[in-house]
Amino acid sequence: MRIPSAHRLHRYARCCLGLGAYFEAPGDGRRLPRIPARDLLWSLLLAKILRVASLHGTERLVHLAEASMGVASAFSDDALGYFLERLDAQRTRRALVELLRRAKRNKVFENVVRIGLALDGTGLDRTRRDPCGLCHAYLDPQGKLLGHGHQLVMASIVGAGIVLPFDIEPITPGENELSASKRLLPRTIRELGPRFLDYVVLDSLYAGAPFVRLAVEGLGLDVIVGLKSNMPDLLRNARARFHGQRPTVTFCEGGERIELWDAEDVRASDTLPWPTVRVLRSQRTLSDGKVVEAYCFTTFSSRAVGPRGLFRMRRSRWEIENQGFNDAKNHYGLDHIPHHEPNSLLLHALLTCLALCVERLYRLRHLHRGTHAALSAIELHDLLWLSLGARPSLDSS
Repeated sequence: MRIPSAHRLHRYARCCLGLGAYFEAPGDGRRLPRIPARDLLWSLLLAKILRVASLHGTERLVHLAEASMGVASAFSDDALGYFLERLDAQRTRRALVELLRRAKRNKVFENVVRIGLALDGTGLDRTRRDPCGLCHAYLDPQGKLLGHGHQLVMASIVGAGIVLPFDIEPITPGENELSASKRLLPRTIRELGPRFLDYVVLDSLYAGAPFVRLAVEGLGLDVIVGLKSNMPDLLRNARARFHGQRPTVTFCEGGERIELWDAEDVRASDTLPWPTVRVLRSQRTLSDGKVVEAYCFTTFSSRAVGPRGLFRMRRSRWEIENQGFNDAKNHYGLDHIPHHEPNSLLLHALLTCLALCVERLYRLRHLHRGTHAALSAIELHDLLWLSLGARPSLDSS
């Protein structure tokens, strides 16, 4: 394996992932640009992969290692903020979709039976600055203003051996997560194409009929939805259906004992458009003896997917939590507010998704070829930092 470097990562992103055209024309809205958009964009993207969250930190990084980064000249954090305010978010969204479609053509998902999509919402860090167009006010029980925050919905590829978050939809003031997801899901299916995805996995918030009907009848996707107390009738019917029955399947995995109950004839609640639905009940006995029980319902038939396969697809929803939000916030600066302006905040989130996709495809699918072990994310991070201190080799030809 060749030692990773910022130059090799840049070449991989441009050539292997097909991002060269995007780097040259990212949708720059500046009227009289003096600094090339490709330099600003690559600096922002590499800074995120190197876990530099702020625009000021990106400025310092470029000042220290502009030659090693492949940037023509240094610039200020004000230039980055001005660039983000005027960068076209739709162009970045299209670049992410084109990256996924190329990855599929390049057999990144070669050994995957079904590719899943997970949608989930989260809140970002609060601020006491003047509110922007995307700010939500946070009040204490007495009605006193505590600050303003931002909320968004993320779409991510899951269940495919590699987690690739690829689109963001802001939750605007006055609306909820479901409203933003109704914009995000159709756009995702339209851009990726009808045959890219096999299922959508959702938490219990999305269990209502309108969203399920949109996914199943409007977009032609099978759904797997968590079942909790927000649908009391269906949950009560499922518990009654499985009461006193032996598990359909029992197996051990990852040090846990897992028991599954599966039935396709559970009477649905009035909020769903079908008389009966398929419900899966799982009971996991952990190594410390703790028992965790969960329910979900699905539009998959038992002929299409068995209970063990359905259980694994249901668990893939946690990938957007652990390898989507948690990684993006704790390591890649998603929770930080680098420039408090609506378009800048959206581009900050989209570029974080792009950084995660580039880093993971480079580390897990490009570098991990042969018998050697895959690099961890922190190992690649350290090697990239070390490469910035090396003198670039001169071409004497």
